[in-house]
Amino acid sequence: MPDPSAEPGPALAWWALGYTPRVARLQDAVVLEVQASLRLFGGAPALLRRLMGEAGALGVQRIGVAPTALAALALARSLPSGERRLRRCHAARLSATLDALPLQALPEVARHAELLQRLGCQTLGQVRALPRGGLARRFGAELSNALDRAHGQRPEVFDWQLLPEQFEQHLACPSLVEHAAGLMWGAHRLLQALAVWLAARHSGVTGVRLAWQHDPRRGCEPGAELVVHTAQPTREVAHLERLLAEHLARVTLAAPVQSLSLQALGVQRWGPGSASLLPQDLAGGEPLPICLERLSARLGPGRVLAGRLQADHRPQHMQHWQPAIEVPPTPASVRPATATAWQPPWLLPEPEPLRLVGERPQYRGPLTLLAGPERLEAGWWDGPGAADPDLTLRDYFIARSAQAGLLWVFRVRPLSGQLDSPTRWFLHGVFG
Repeated sequence: MPDPSAEPGPALAWWALGYTPRVARLQDAVVLEVQASLRLFGGAPALLRRLMGEAGALGVQRIGVAPTALAALALARSLPSGERRLRRCHAARLSATLDALPLQALPEVARHAELLQRLGCQTLGQVRALPRGGLARRFGAELSNALDRAHGQRPEVFDWQLLPEQFEQHLACPSLVEHAAGLMWGAHRLLQALAVWLAARHSGVTGVRLAWQHDPRRGCEPGAELVVHTAQPTREVAHLERLLAEHLARVTLAAPVQSLSLQALGVQRWGPGSASLLPQDLAGGEPLPICLERLSARLGPGRVLAGRLQADHRPQHMQHWQPAIEVPPTPASVRPATATAWQPPWLLPEPEPLRLVGERPQYRGPLTLLAGPERLEAGWWDGPGAADPDLTLRDYFIARSAQAGLLWVFRVRPLSGQLDSPTRWFLHGVFG
């Protein structure tokens, strides 16, 4: 049973579906039929320890274990609130345990507690001892049927819960929220439900949409929304919370907010990374994609860039810089195009013109050409109507400088019809 002060949401039932497909909502609680799952989780004691360890994070305060659902609910209700506690009984002790419980343990009996107490009944056993005919005529068949179902003398029928295909949950704010930072309280609860839904579906998300509705009495737009994307599928609530908090820090509400909703975007199948037996193989610190997303949210997408490989042999077009959160992961089968087999590891941002002495290029003294030429002809497909045509006709050489070491230089080849133009040399890269 969840905390009586908090209404049990669907997240509790979604979490329970990770242990058994037989989960149902019963009054103000969630019941699980786990007999078929005991072997999978190592027996009843191991499963119960696991349930107790995880249920507290979802607001569960009391747990009852019994052969019937109503008996388990009655045991949980009989526990004092305020601390997480467990009460259980075996089939052999079911009737004796139920008969000793107070009238408030079963809601069908608790409704008539005042009249039953005037009849001298203080426990469920004393109610069950009353004549069946008179009990049904005075209190209706519902009370007797509930007692029979709790004792296993009548079958229990449930509407088993199913996991929804899409996640979209709404939450009413307990009071009007006037500042965007205050929306994080509701966003946290919705993200917790999202994490449970994703775990049950073995999936991750690449984005969420947080929407809010304004107080209609203020005469402004009915609501607004905030969309946050991630570079990789994730189900980490803390990471999504940080991204939403960074974006909400720059939001000004048009009016106080009365309700929130959260929608999952880009749901994909997802599995955790493989564990390692070697301590040195364990990754330390924050993963790079998460760090880039957090910095992009804080500084703005246009201030955190990443390179994307392009299928182009021209060195100046082999990669394109764009916002890091918009760069999809490069498949392992994709290989970057190379301008030449001799391309050095360091390229200049822009080729540097070289001075000529006679026909010999100079860079801190005369250069000695060691290898080349390797010809590059590319960019002709751009055509004259392209937005940024860049026809590249170059002969690349490896050259040695007495002062700078090995250099990567090229000579610009003239276009046809411009054969009388002067020869131009450029420095484009440096070898380590």
